[in-house]
Amino acid sequence: MPQLAPEGQLTTQQIGDIRTEAGAVIPDVTIAYHRWGEYEETSDGSTNVVLIEHALTGDSNAADWWCDLVGPGKAIDTDLYCVICTNVIGGCNGSTGPSSQHPDGGFWGSRFPATDIRDQVKAEKQFLDTIGITRVKAVLGGSMGGARTLEWAAMFPEVVDAAAVLAVSARASAWQIGIQSAQIMAIENDHHWHEGNYYESGCNPSKGLGAARRIAHLTYRGELEIDERFGTQAQKGEDPLGPYRSPDQRFAVESYLDHQADKLVKRFDAGSYVTLTDALNRHDIGRGRGGLNKALESITIPVMVAGVDTDILYPYHQQEHLSRNLGNLLAMAKIVSPVGHDAFLTESRQMDRILRNFFSLISPEQENPSTYIEFFI
Repeated sequence: MPQLAPEGQLTTQQIGDIRTEAGAVIPDVTIAYHRWGEYEETSDGSTNVVLIEHALTGDSNAADWWCDLVGPGKAIDTDLYCVICTNVIGGCNGSTGPSSQHPDGGFWGSRFPATDIRDQVKAEKQFLDTIGITRVKAVLGGSMGGARTLEWAAMFPEVVDAAAVLAVSARASAWQIGIQSAQIMAIENDHHWHEGNYYESGCNPSKGLGAARRIAHLTYRGELEIDERFGTQAQKGEDPLGPYRSPDQRFAVESYLDHQADKLVKRFDAGSYVTLTDALNRHDIGRGRGGLNKALESITIPVMVAGVDTDILYPYHQQEHLSRNLGNLLAMAKIVSPVGHDAFLTESRQMDRILRNFFSLISPEQENPSTYIEFFI
């Protein structure tokens, strides 16, 4: 019987050393996680474990950031499933990352190796092995979590029964690498960065992290939504049309982006932001597997794919590419929303229907599944 954390409580687990795909070693790795629902296992080794993969700046508390979808009677039903969500290696919410203590003293900082999506999945698999879980009913996630889900399906088909891949692509496009590299550069150009070794300096590259978040947030939301909300309005009490430009005389959209930047700076580590963004740049399901289409075709477990029609960061055609080439497509769904990429987090009604359909398709006791669904708001 697996040794699981108390329900809903942040818990850490030592998993030993991790060797990255590029050949570096991260010793004595800790993985933080949350668990909801009771573990069940059948005589054939199947379990009711559902593994949720968080996005770039998410954490293991999925019942918080996906509160409309995770819980008793909800789409990810904790009365039926044992739901587990880990904090990714390289993160800053309990798992080993740049802000963690190095075994040789001080903080990891610039000594933390570059990691990729496969390394993240390898660490999570090692975590499951350590707590005694050898099979999961489903893995699902969006954005970076979708990339991890896709790699789970490719790397460990003997462990995963099914997967739901949301709002992501088969590999990082040149555009994604470019926009994400601009965010990394914003952080690394902050004079408080100190080549990643700022943890003991008393400084924080908050301006760089804030700039990175402003760039990123514009790719997370839809152009129509942003324009409808803010247009060319001035921030209340400020005048961006004065005779001289001033940083404290802003358009309303600038104030909104400042607010988003301030929120992230208060809760997230710049070193983890660089590490995880670089991991996204390295995402490529086809690397070492004969190319994208061959790699996708070789995925044999059933996979549902869903995307957002207004997604700028991971355009819907990238999910269509996944659906055309996966070896075992379970279903395809479209989230229709002005919100853009973040719709997989914000469009709870549509996501509820998509995930309920997913679980009905992978659970024989559920009835009336459909193999192709599109939802409109």
